[in-house]
Amino acid sequence: MTRHRFDDPDMPLDELMSIWPETIAVFLHHQMLCVGCMVSPFHTVNDACHEYELDEQIFRAELHDAIGT
Repeated sequence: MTRHRFDDPDMPLDELMSIWPETIAVFLHHQMLCVGCMVSPFHTVNDACHEYELDEQIFRAELHDAIGT
């Protein structure tokens, strides 16, 4: 069984949201269109933060808060 790392910088967004669906609220809070986007299998958190001009460290902290880590 593969153990997924939440902080894996190469994890695609669709996989992240599938494994930890509670993170979807963070994307929606920032009005990001990543949820259900056809590009989410190819984009990472880094890509999304770059695209939406968000501070990646702050965004990742919000994701961690959402999953309770």
